[in-house]
Formats: sequence, C-alpha cells, structure tokens
Amino acid sequence: MVSVRFCGASRKGTVKHVETFPACTFSHGGAPRPSVSARRVSLKAVPVTSATAKKAASAKSAQDYTAHHLQVLEGLEAVRKRPGMYVGTTDTRGLMHCLWEIVDNAVDEALGGHCDRIEIILRADASVEVRDNGRGVPVDIEPRTGLTGVEVVYTKLHAGGKFGGGSYAASGGLHGVGASVVNALSSRLDVEVDRDGKTYAMSFRRGEPGSFSDGAGVAGDRDPGHPFTPFEKGSLLDVIGKVRRGVTGTRVRFWADRQIFLKAAEVDGEGLLARARQTSFLVPGLTICVRDERAGEPVEEVFHHEGGIAEFCDYLAPDPGLTDVWRLTGSGTFRETVPVLDDRGHMLPTEVERECSVDVAVRWGTGYTTALRSFVNVIDTPKGGTHVAGFEQALLKVFRRQLEVNARRLKVGADKVDKDDVMAGLTAVVAVRLAEPQFEGQTKEVLGTSAVRAVVARVVEQELTRRLTTPPRGGKAQVDLLLDKVVTEMKSRISARLHKETQRRKNALETSSLPAKLCDCRSTDTRRSELFIVEGDSALGTAKLARNSDFQALLPIRGKILNVQKASVADMLKNAECAAIIQVIGAGSGRSFDLGSVRYDKVVIMTDADVDGAHIRTLLLTLFFRYMRPLVEAGRVYAAVPPLHRVEVVTPGTAKNELIYTYSEPEMRRTVAALQKRGKSIKQPIQRYKGLGEMDADQLAETTMDPRHRTLRKVRLSDAASAESVFDLLMGSDVAPRREFIVDSADQLDRERIDA
Repeated sequence: MVSVRFCGASRKGTVKHVETFPACTFSHGGAPRPSVSARRVSLKAVPVTSATAKKAASAKSAQDYTAHHLQVLEGLEAVRKRPGMYVGTTDTRGLMHCLWEIVDNAVDEALGGHCDRIEIILRADASVEVRDNGRGVPVDIEPRTGLTGVEVVYTKLHAGGKFGGGSYAASGGLHGVGASVVNALSSRLDVEVDRDGKTYAMSFRRGEPGSFSDGAGVAGDRDPGHPFTPFEKGSLLDVIGKVRRGVTGTRVRFWADRQIFLKAAEVDGEGLLARARQTSFLVPGLTICVRDERAGEPVEEVFHHEGGIAEFCDYLAPDPGLTDVWRLTGSGTFRETVPVLDDRGHMLPTEVERECSVDVAVRWGTGYTTALRSFVNVIDTPKGGTHVAGFEQALLKVFRRQLEVNARRLKVGADKVDKDDVMAGLTAVVAVRLAEPQFEGQTKEVLGTSAVRAVVARVVEQELTRRLTTPPRGGKAQVDLLLDKVVTEMKSRISARLHKETQRRKNALETSSLPAKLCDCRSTDTRRSELFIVEGDSALGTAKLARNSDFQALLPIRGKILNVQKASVADMLKNAECAAIIQVIGAGSGRSFDLGSVRYDKVVIMTDADVDGAHIRTLLLTLFFRYMRPLVEAGRVYAAVPPLHRVEVVTPGTAKNELIYTYSEPEMRRTVAALQKRGKSIKQPIQRYKGLGEMDADQLAETTMDPRHRTLRKVRLSDAASAESVFDLLMGSDVAPRREFIVDSADQLDRERIDA
C-alpha cells in the first residue's frame, strides 16, 4: 500500500507535491524485492483538476455554513416571505383569494344557522369590508395563549374554531390560516365585533396588533398610512360602543399590502358578483349584498335564493331542458383518524366518525355541452376531487345498467356508453358537506378526503336508479327521452370516430371513400382550399366550368336539407345530404368536432338569389351552428353573393356590350335610372336570374367564384346564446312562437334582407 501526501503550492493552476513511500516489500514477477525505507520524492508541477478544485471549495464552503446561517421565520413572517404558498399568486387572483377567506368565514356562520345576511363593500380607498350578523369572533381570553379570541384568530396560524371543537359542523376551512394570512398580507386590517351588548375593536398593521392615530376627523377616516403604535404588552381589545342585547356580528376591513401585491392587482367586481350569486344559491335563505363605491355613485346588488342548488342548476343550464331538475340527496358516514387536542393540549391520533351529506342537482338538456359545478361546504372546487369522482362513477354505472335492461327497445347492441355519452347536455351541481374536509393545498381547488367518493357514489346510485326506474307521475316520458339521447350520443360518438379515421384528405388512390358527387380540388394545402356547397345539378354543371379546380371543390345538394334544429342526432346522421357534408368537411360533428381536421380553409354556401335559396342557406347554417359550431366561430363559413340581374348596356359601334350586375331589385332600378339619365341604351328585357344554372361559366366565375372579383359574406357568431335563441325560434319544433313572430313582424318585412 502507498500513502500519498500533497503539500505546498506554486503558480496558479499547479501544485508541487511530495510523495512519501513507507517501507514495504514489492513483488515483481513473483520474485521478492528487498525492503525499501521511506523516502521523499520530489515531483514536477501538475495541473489542478476541476474535481480537485470542487472538493477544496466544498470543504471550505462546509466550514463557512454553520447553524448561524439557518433562518427561522416566526409567526406570520412565513406568510409574507412566501405569499404564493398561501394565496397562490400576488396578482388579482391572490387578492381575490384573500377576500374569499374573509367572506367564507362569514358564510361558515350562515352554514351553522347563525347568520342570514352578509355585506361586502368595496371602498373608494381600495379597502374591502365584509360584514355579517353571525355570532361574532370570540372576545374573551384564550387560556393557552393568554390572548383575546380576536388576536388569536387574526395573528396565529392554524388557529380557529374548525378543528373539531364542535363550533362548526361543516365549514369551508380546515387549515385555520385564512384570516391570519389576510392579516399578514394587509397593510392595515380593522376588526369590529358586536357581542354581549358591546362593540369591540382591534387594528393590525401587516399582522402586528396595535393602534392607528386616525385623528378626530371625519368618521371612518382610516388610512394604512396613519401613524401606528404596536402594543408593547398583552392584547388590548378596545370597547368603542354599545349595541342592543342579542345583536351580534363581525366587521372586517382590510387594505391589501402593496409591498406584497402587484400594483395592477384589484378586486374583480364581476368575479365577486358571480361568487356572491353562487353562494346565495348554495345557502338558501342567505342574503348577500355587494356594494361597489369605487367609481363615484355606489352600485349595489342583492342576492337571495330560496330554491337551493335546484334553482342554481336551472340557472346554469345553457340549453332547453330535456328533463326537469332532479334532486338527489342523502348522507353517509365514514371513519377517519385525525389528530385531536386533548385536555393537556397534546395532539393525539384519534379515530372519529364523520357524516357526509350529499346534495346533487342534475338536469339534461337538448344540447351536448356539459356544465358541472362542485362544492364542499359552499367552497367552489373547480378542479373537482373525490366527490366529483364518486358522482361520475355512479352516473356511468347507473346508465350502463339501465341500457342493459332496455337494450332491445333502444337497439344498443354490444356497444357500451362511456362517461361523455352520459354527460352530454348535462348540467349538474354536486355539493357535499362534512366536518374538516381535506383539501389538496390551501387554495382548496380539489377535495382530497378519499372516503367521500364512496359516500357520494352510493347516494347518487340509489337516488338516480330510483328516479329512472320509478319516476314520479308524468316523468316516464322524460326518462325515455333521456335514455334515447344517451344512446344517440353513443352512436354519434362511434360514427364520429369512424368518420375521423376515414375523413382525412385522401390521396389519388383513396378518393373513392368520399361521396361520388364531390368534385374535389387538386391541392392538398388546406390553408388555401375552398369548398362550395351548391344547390342542384344545374348549378353544379356551371360551377364546374367556372371554378379553379386547383383549389376550389364543389359539393352539390338536392334542394332543402333536413331541418336539424328539430331533428334528432340519429335522424341527422341518416340524412344523405347532412351526412355527405359532414363526411366531406372531414372533422366529425357535435362535441367530437375537430377544427384541426377540417379539409378546407373556407366553406362557401352558394345558393340561388331568391327566397328558396335563402331558405336553403338558413337550413345549412342551422346544420353548421348545431353540429359544427367551432367552424362558424373560427370565421370559416361564408355565403356567396350571386347577382340577381344582368343589365346589358348597348354600346354602338362595338361588338361587345357592357354588362352590369345588380344584387337587388332597388339596386337594379337605381342603376337603370342612372344609365338612362346618361343617355345609355339598355337591352330589353333585363335578365333576371332565376338560378345559378342560368349563368354561363364566365359570368358565374366573374361575379361569384373568382377571388379577384367575387363578394363573400362571412358568417359571424358574436353572441352564441342570442344566435341559438333565434335559430330555435325560426327553425325549432315549437310552432306557436314562430307563428306569433311572423304575424307580429309581417309589417316590418324588408325584402332586401331576404337575400342578405
């Protein structure tokens, strides 16, 4: 064995060292060597390797890193150091999270039956105030800390009445950091509590209790910039007034700390109104008043609903109803082990029995959009969690069982429905209430209590099965319509999948899978290709000669297609014209429509310039709106504008007369009058095109198809809800409103708008 000792240093990047060899015996080729005494051997300078340098630096760094470098964040310092960990962000979303924490505390009082009114006031000085008439924050001394209840709640992390002490059977909070986090992130926070006939008050600056010198000016003249004096000892809770016996409540006003939050962060008024409306649905009987004083004249909105989540479900529904709102309610128990504070102040793991109440409202509509909202103790869980998983599990299980029972009547076959088939057109509100819910993170977007899944699944399965198998009087028809819709959605999904597999742009050897009547274009570049849907074979013959076959494709249809607004999905798919259009466009239909798979950049509806042509165009637009809406929203559907008249101006001495095209009767009259005024001679009779087939190819190309000269009207969808109501009125199955509309609007008819 050889030991090596390094010593000394020389020029930068090298080191001179001495190796010491102890006395030892070397063996070479099996022959013994004489013992050698230890000797010093001087070696040449060698470069220092990077590994050597790193080891040396690491050793020095380890010596410099001691316990003195460890930092301990006390109390609310951790919140101010890492605000994102508690409120997500420091922009508007984080500020709104702070507001929700204070509002949720008031809502928890309402959930316990102690509060029926909450006021939220957005002050002009950028502060926010939340008032409630609940029990009021405790004002007596908390024995373990020696502080008042107000100071404990607003300065101590993981402190509050929601840790199994019996104060709240169900609440939105679990972690006990809400109010204290808001306090830590506020440049000023004022609390007023009405209890025991008195009004108590305490103020904080960035989480530290003390008093502000607000002066004796105008009442309510508060400012986080006023001089602040922290309390030296103890907890001083001032008594600032008296109230009637029995009057209780809490008022919290805070100013967001601009050292923490971005300058652009502000309270989202629309988001606040939506949250207030939502909460009023979830807590029937609770009145929530939102008052905005930021823009001069105060604006106030009051929300109060007695119908609960059934009314909320009806409010959220985006389409006409196929069923009524069905309420599925029940409860279940489960056991879990949680730490519980004993009499000596120690946290001991204890198995407790929990009760979880389930309240679900479901409603199916005629559309295919799904609107699902979930809540835990009125806390919105936008990313779902175990309660949503249990709901979806039971939903799929119940419908699969019902379709098996009714397989012969519904002609289901061997195919199975999936979750999307069942949830097409579903509007649902899933709400659960339980003590100490476990959320994944302080932002409470996902429920993590695993046992809730089984409870929700059991309740939904039992109640929904009862609703489908033994419906109330008059409900059998709704159940039949719902089962038919689910089967239709399943068949539509399977058909769409098959279409998607075969409806990509085909090469020359594969074009036979597309409809035989399609006159496709040669280009495979979807960024410049166009599909013209033309009316009839006569127009097709002219359009073939007028088009540029390099990038313009033609698909003829026979007259008026099916009115899909009042037809089922199955009937739509059976219709040859509708199926051909969906097949040629190549992106599927309904909720499976894939905009990226569309085979053409533009889809142009080219019909005759008459009433029948307008009707056909309306039917085609109904098809696009109902089953290919993303195509309309992307601005890729157009209407061609063919001329209505051809005015031929006789030019003496020339073989070719001048042609002028007009697009309406008034325009033709104005044009003729102007020409006659100029002394021009017009060939009579003026040609009135009855259809596109009456035009020759050059005329159709020049006026309607050639991109250099044509006019196209882009179909826009700026307001989908308004557009859907108009389509339903004009094309739906309910005749009475349409008849009333026609009678009332007859005197307002503008013939020019027929061809618009």
